[in-house]
Amino acid sequence: MSTTHAFVSVRGLRTRFGSLRAVDGVDLDIARGEVLGLVGESGSGKTTLGRTILGLTPATEGSISFDGRDMVTMDRAARRGLRRKMQMVFQDPHASLSPRLRISYLLTEPYEINHVADRDRSSVGALLEMVELPPDLASKYPHELSGGQARRVGIARALALRPDFLVFDEPTSGLDVSAAAAVLNLVKDLCDRFQLTYLIITHNLSVLSFVADRIAVMYLGQLVEVGPAEQVLDAPAHPYTKGLLSAVSEPDPRQRSRSHRLLLPGEIPSPRNPPPGCRFHTRCRYAQERCRREPPIVEEVEAGQRVACHFWDVVRADSRDEVAGDQGELDTSRPLT
Repeated sequence: MSTTHAFVSVRGLRTRFGSLRAVDGVDLDIARGEVLGLVGESGSGKTTLGRTILGLTPATEGSISFDGRDMVTMDRAARRGLRRKMQMVFQDPHASLSPRLRISYLLTEPYEINHVADRDRSSVGALLEMVELPPDLASKYPHELSGGQARRVGIARALALRPDFLVFDEPTSGLDVSAAAAVLNLVKDLCDRFQLTYLIITHNLSVLSFVADRIAVMYLGQLVEVGPAEQVLDAPAHPYTKGLLSAVSEPDPRQRSRSHRLLLPGEIPSPRNPPPGCRFHTRCRYAQERCRREPPIVEEVEAGQRVACHFWDVVRADSRDEVAGDQGELDTSRPLT
């Protein structure tokens, strides 16, 4: 998908909580009608990035524009009006829905908060039908819903204001396989039906393979790889992306390569004190002395695919060899640190 016109654009974005660098210099564009997947481990900063784009968490530095309007410099009244066009579906639907209120009220509450005229409101029944829920759920309380039903209510509540841009935070978290698949089908259908723009935040690359046009990979507050979903999944050029792919479960154990290995040793470092040089070098099997000293610059390795890695050409060559079946394992003679 072309990104010549950025519907949502961030430049030099930083979000800090004291010494914690949750988002640390992000440049990102999302085209109108695009589904962008944002992936990374817990602690990578992806949820903070989504919340900062929406204005739910204040940015420390940088710019955020929505459909050509600068959200950082606009006044509170203008931002409030614009926020109706940008909504978030939270990771824990039960936690985001008041347990004391019936579903009918929870679905129409956004109209009251935003002073929406009656003629611009959808009925409770229409909102439930939109997310494929029966009308009798309107009289229930959140604790009476299954995880999948609560997620759908959260989606309906976000869509009540007819937004143009939705941020989904871990849309399949806590759901079993069948419920997760049903929610993803719904998310994809709603995008097509209402011509929505999505930012989908997840740690699960298999989710993005189904719904995303492009994928952005985040590590310790920075984007390390961005590109068309097919290119990123088939030939990752950053070792972190490669590591995330190695952690994806193979549904059929008989299809798992004998040489399959987990490429993400250790845990993600603290964003309060990230490693010098390349932030991934402490976990990277491709790392060399240069990586300890010198932060990599972002390079375009193929049309639309950008990577921050000193040795992206080696990483991508390995990825392509493995897909082709020419190389079962990584070259263990390469110096590791």
